[in-house]
Amino acid sequence: MITTIITFIIVFGILVIVHEFGHFYFAKRGGILVREFSIGMGPKLFYHRGKDGTTYTVRLLPVGGYVRMAGAEDDEEELQPGTPVSLYLGKNDLVERINTSKKSSLFNGIPLEVTATDLEDELWIEGYENGDESAVKRYPVAHEATIIESDGTELQIAPKDVQFQSASLGRRLMTNFAGPMNNIFLAIVTFMLMSFVQGGVAMGTNQVQVASSPVSVAKKAGLKTNDKILTVNGKTTKDWTALSTAIQPRANKKTTLTIQRGQSKKTLTLTPEGQKSNGKTVGMIGITQAQNKHIGAILASGFTQTWSMTKALFGALWNMVSGHFSLNDLGGPVAIFATTSQATKFGLVGILNFLAFLSINLAIVNLLPIPALDGGKILLNFIEAIRRKPLSENVEAGITLVGVAFLVLLMLLVTWNDIERYFIH
Repeated sequence: MITTIITFIIVFGILVIVHEFGHFYFAKRGGILVREFSIGMGPKLFYHRGKDGTTYTVRLLPVGGYVRMAGAEDDEEELQPGTPVSLYLGKNDLVERINTSKKSSLFNGIPLEVTATDLEDELWIEGYENGDESAVKRYPVAHEATIIESDGTELQIAPKDVQFQSASLGRRLMTNFAGPMNNIFLAIVTFMLMSFVQGGVAMGTNQVQVASSPVSVAKKAGLKTNDKILTVNGKTTKDWTALSTAIQPRANKKTTLTIQRGQSKKTLTLTPEGQKSNGKTVGMIGITQAQNKHIGAILASGFTQTWSMTKALFGALWNMVSGHFSLNDLGGPVAIFATTSQATKFGLVGILNFLAFLSINLAIVNLLPIPALDGGKILLNFIEAIRRKPLSENVEAGITLVGVAFLVLLMLLVTWNDIERYFIH
């Protein structure tokens, strides 16, 4: 259980960091202020303010993360009238820090009860100083000033010129696409690494490797690594799929193989051992696919395996939308945790394969044109390009709210279904 928990946290952490770093990097390149880069959700454990104006936080729950870009829909900052703050003045009497937190105090801070602010355009804050309500005092605010939020996290304010919507359409589009793009890159690299760990790439042919175990059915029958199995009980087996399909139904049945070893052909007889798999008994003889150990094949495997898995996932999505939808086709954190437990049983190769699979899943799901997901944001970018102007803030906020509500409802249903599947039944 401890191994599963640690693996789950590491896998989830890698997925989130890589995804969010894509948004972070291209936002920075596009001149957008990234106010916060968070690993984890919930209460903060600690934070560090970088010289680049971004606050880096680590939060308690290791089940996600986010990039908080200035002016984005999830970046709400408004000091309500009546809010007590303290101000720290720097050069030229400009406000450099605004403290709204009781957890943090500013040395020589000026106490102020806020009456109004403009931290986007003209950059000022005004209110009653030291409880004196006879006069409203206004202070100019520095462009790079920071605000200390109620939980003690210090973030840079978000003037209009560094906000998300102030960037060009192309830069915003690239920022939205960068998260899924990074997950695709992660899958490619992970599959390459998996091939290195395995020592090669499965060739998919009828050439086999024989398990070294002395109880291997194939080894006992005289089969050797690099032999080619040409037929199984007279049925031609030109590739690995045909070979496994021919052997699996012959559990505990005497079977004749025609093999090629070098330039010669031989006939061997064996009885596949019956083993349980997904509730069925299948025949196993103790062989695996022969591997191509060339470096070129290993590097290419990152691309080929990513493409194969992508096609399979799109096929599954099409099956769902064409009238075969079931909650069992979806999985949330509970399902991921349960599957992590299974992946760890196969060692590092199993974990790497699982990481690549989840990374492609995350990329594809995020590219779906659902409001609140990256794909929904990209769709809005294209609509803006066609209309030659963005949708109004109210319309965009309404669309996003509908998307969030749909995703929350779907996640609740999927999570409950996962709990029933893995822990109740």
